[in-house]
Amino acid sequence: MSLHPDWLANVRPNPYTEQLSQGFRRLRFAPGLERDYRTYMLRERLELRRGGVVCALLVWLAFAGVDIWMIGGPLLAAMLAIRAGVAVLLLLLLCARLIRDRRHPRLADPLGIACVLTGGLGTAAIITLGHGQDPSFPYEGLLLVCIAGYFLIGLRVREAVISSLVVVLAYGVLEWLVCRATTHLLSNLLFLLAGNLIGAIGCYQLELKSREHFLISNLLRIQADQDGLTGLHNRRSFNRELTRLWRQAQRDGRHLALLLCDVDHFKAYNDGYGHQAGDLALQRVGEVLQRAARRPLDVAARLGGEEFAVLLYDIAPDAAQQRAETLRLELEACAIEHVGSSTAPVLTLSVGLCCLQPAAELAEDSLYQCADRALYQAKALGRNQVVT
Repeated sequence: MSLHPDWLANVRPNPYTEQLSQGFRRLRFAPGLERDYRTYMLRERLELRRGGVVCALLVWLAFAGVDIWMIGGPLLAAMLAIRAGVAVLLLLLLCARLIRDRRHPRLADPLGIACVLTGGLGTAAIITLGHGQDPSFPYEGLLLVCIAGYFLIGLRVREAVISSLVVVLAYGVLEWLVCRATTHLLSNLLFLLAGNLIGAIGCYQLELKSREHFLISNLLRIQADQDGLTGLHNRRSFNRELTRLWRQAQRDGRHLALLLCDVDHFKAYNDGYGHQAGDLALQRVGEVLQRAARRPLDVAARLGGEEFAVLLYDIAPDAAQQRAETLRLELEACAIEHVGSSTAPVLTLSVGLCCLQPAAELAEDSLYQCADRALYQAKALGRNQVVT
């Protein structure tokens, strides 16, 4: 199932656009995305599952009124004992307690399945006992258990279908063992299977939309933080990362280096070669800067126009100086012709570098101001150079 191919064609390639283009009719993503989706759903559904278990428990206990109304004698005591045992031993003590425990979110799925199976098997036993005294005792409670599995407990489609069919099968076996009328049993099973089919289709559609929402929300998050032309961080994302890394470096006692970069005489390049060629040149610059920010905590960003920045975490001043010089030389080696430059016959870069260890007495913007002054000096001294 391919989604939105037209607008996806205008989005830079990433795992989310690729998955949206390929589709996920079988409700499976690529392995890495599938792990992320399941982690996301475990986190998002904890509160819903807690409420679902509580609601299911209340409905389960409320149906004790039906038992009392329609059944009497020793059989009623057995039915109420089953209800109390299911509620207390599993639904209340295990599921409700552990699902709310955020330290063990991965227990949510197996405990949800346990809720459905325990409630369903208990319901099947109660219905079988009830039919022994009153053939009109309602069997539709099994359908409520199945609906809870599809929609209330938050199971995925495959888990919900298997759990619900096990419950229906158990009911059929119990009724058959006590020799109920075959015609009535088949009619009841057909009704339950039809209800499960409707529940499975609804659950499938909900999971399909949930997966689509997961992909699109992550894609929008990337686009909000990404420069559309180069794929680097944009200014908004850079400012946030600068604040985060400044505090982390201050806490860990590490150096933080900022390289402010400006493409030399870029207005003349745009005037001479056209804006389309200018965009291609900026993309080449972005590729060079992205290689310079290759470690996990490093950040390469386009601040606007021909202005770029590279943020390097935990790097010594001499290493930062070498990285900046390598970056400058790499762009020069790309040999992007620039006849309108008074600095060199190819596209070049001026770099202002500041490397320091954040201290409590330093303002957060001191790193940027220092690098900006260095960049100004690099331009004043003739461009195509690094000034620290």
